Amino acid sequence: MAGMEWLLEIALVGLLAATLFHALRLERALGVLKRDRAVLEDLVTGFNASTRQAEAGIDRLREAAEGAGRQVARQIEAASLLKDDLVFLTERGERLADRIDALVRSGRPLAAEPARPAVGEPARLPTIDSEPPEARVRSQAERDLIKALRLAR
Repeated sequence: MAGMEWLLEIALVGLLAATLFHALRLERALGVLKRDRAVLEDLVTGFNASTRQAEAGIDRLREAAEGAGRQVARQIEAASLLKDDLVFLTERGERLADRIDALVRSGRPLAAEPARPAVGEPARLPTIDSEPPEARVRSQAERDLIKALRLAR
């Protein structure tokens, strides 16, 4: 029996040695895990800080975009008002141009026919005072049209 105890004790010592070997490996692995955990915590802390900065940047971008959107909306509104004014002025200018054109066309036949003196009367040149008011307007309208045509070239 003494031999059996010795074998049992040797087996027990072998098992204890194996357990001690595995315990040392486990302790080293836990040490690495603790170091990695600290690094991981630092990494998570840095990630959280980066996330907060990104959120703040997104908020600033959103505010800038909203401000730019409001500014563009104001400019569009102002442009729309100017467009309406320009359409009105263009229509009014076209009506005036049509009136001037009509006045010029109606004045040309009169201007084309020179006044013929009656037999025995001396020929008189018309003066500004002797012209009827419509003729002065027509001639001014005609001058304005000619001036506008020269400027258009």
